[in-house]
Amino acid sequence: MTSTLNTPGTQTPMALDPYDYAFQEDPYPVYARLRAEEPLHHNPDLDLWALTRHADIAEAVRTEGTYSNSWGVAIEKSAWGPDAHRVMSILGMDPPRQKTMRSLVSRGFTPRRVTELLPRIQALTDQYLRECLARAGDGEGFDWITDFAGKLPMDVISEMMGVPPEDRDDVRRQADVVVHREEGVYDVPPAAMDASLWLVGYYQEMVTQRRRQPQDDLTSALLAAEMEGERLEDEDVIAFLFLMVVAGNETTTKLLGHCLFHLTRHPDQLARVFGGAGDPDLVVPWIEETLRFDTSSQLLARYLLRDVELHGRVAPKGSKLLLCLGSANRDERVFSRPDEYDIFRDKDELAQILSFGGGRHFCLGANLARLEARIALTSLVKAVRSVEVDHDRCGRVHSLNVRGFASVPVRVEAR
Repeated sequence: MTSTLNTPGTQTPMALDPYDYAFQEDPYPVYARLRAEEPLHHNPDLDLWALTRHADIAEAVRTEGTYSNSWGVAIEKSAWGPDAHRVMSILGMDPPRQKTMRSLVSRGFTPRRVTELLPRIQALTDQYLRECLARAGDGEGFDWITDFAGKLPMDVISEMMGVPPEDRDDVRRQADVVVHREEGVYDVPPAAMDASLWLVGYYQEMVTQRRRQPQDDLTSALLAAEMEGERLEDEDVIAFLFLMVVAGNETTTKLLGHCLFHLTRHPDQLARVFGGAGDPDLVVPWIEETLRFDTSSQLLARYLLRDVELHGRVAPKGSKLLLCLGSANRDERVFSRPDEYDIFRDKDELAQILSFGGGRHFCLGANLARLEARIALTSLVKAVRSVEVDHDRCGRVHSLNVRGFASVPVRVEAR
């Protein structure tokens, strides 16, 4: 099944197929046509609905009682259903349970805990960047994902959870397998199921250990969290740790990959960031424009609790519907020149991005992701005077919900 576009003089069928590798490689032309012609879209073969306009998606993420998370955010048969909360934690719940759970989780995942990670994030950044520059100095170049962006977020989250350093490579490998999808496979592949079971088993053992002997880490804080006499069960903590390692790690890795990939395709902007002594003040707008232009979290599923009537169509109660965050961030009704990458874009426009969702399910790790990206990219700007990406050799991850690179080969010149 293929997502198709108009050709001169013809009106071809239109279908958003998130399983299609061609769509995963470049979803934006499909989004643009859907926004223009069918903003409430239905793919009859998959019995899947989709919203693509910014206003509709912004309304959906803030509306109670219609767009439900109770069946999860992933559309595959094995991931979609009333038990989604077992692996998706608060992303697979509605109020009031979601509100209570998020409040409890927030008592462990506090802004203070995130802020206290700053020195460790900087230390890990310095370590991995030093290793990358050593390779670059030998003329080898390095892979921005394999050698840096794939390591830093996982180590930060693992440090926060209390995963020991010797286990982190295994945890990282399993998390990568969880999100990978094979072309033509319309369910969670066996390898991803096995990786999910491995991670759940690993976190079960870690939770059991923390019950016996608490430590100063997120896992222990979650087990100790209490609100009005209610506490998190072991399975609640395990589900949240699973969510963090998959969603938190993968999306930040992909953000860092997209930042370097897209900036290096725009030499004038690249020169402004890295030229001269470098300009760290441009790092934040660079991150925010990347989040808008090519966000890591592209699609979020919702289960409709009632009929949704928009744009002359009705998506019936009980339907599976996708919120296309990647499309919302390119909506010409909100963003000027939406298909142009511009780190000098107006701040008022960037304030409208939906990369981290909104409403009751606004991403709990948004501040951590932005902090990690800011530290990593500021350190890179201070360390190197030029960056060259081999765009033709970059390899994308194939995933339904997450968009990003598995490989970004680079060469740099140190300052």
